[in-house]
Amino acid sequence: MNPALLRAVFVAMAAAMSSGCAFLLPTSQDTSKTKYQSFQEAMTAFDEIVPGTTSTNHLVTLGFHPSANPNGRILTYLDVIPRFMPNRSISRADLDPAVREFIEEGEDGEAWMVVLNRAKAKRRGNALLDIAGFAKKTRETGWRFTALFLIRDGRVVYKLASGVPHVDIDEVRLRPLGPFQELDGLIISTDDRDRRR
Repeated sequence: MNPALLRAVFVAMAAAMSSGCAFLLPTSQDTSKTKYQSFQEAMTAFDEIVPGTTSTNHLVTLGFHPSANPNGRILTYLDVIPRFMPNRSISRADLDPAVREFIEEGEDGEAWMVVLNRAKAKRRGNALLDIAGFAKKTRETGWRFTALFLIRDGRVVYKLASGVPHVDIDEVRLRPLGPFQELDGLIISTDDRDRRR
């Protein structure tokens, strides 16, 4: 190989290694099957829902049906009780009348819980340390929206929403021993081997 070309390749490799080869790190994207591009869009659609009026068909149109979302769940009144009464200090008298009636009616109703999520995780930092298992730095961005609907006779009787409008999390996992960290329990000293004989 031409010495000049070899030198150029060596310089390029050295530059990539010194910069940490950040471009080699993976990026993942977790997007639930939702038509909403932002937390605000999901909240605006949620605000259209009127307890006592909105039908389950309209919930489906808005994209709030559990089967249309990977994290959707259909709950019974037994699943709902611990969500509204997590401890004994909260009694049924403390609940919203619509929630209390839903629980008292028992099996006549159902609840839908829908989780809308758009998240992107990108690994950062030094690729060599990451690949070797010494340090993993990840940044997650996106948003999460959770909606709960209590339903009786095909209509929403109560709704509740929560979520994180702006997810921005930096996670750092350091392992001083790198790949040897997991071998900690597998190392057997000569003394131990002598005792087992």
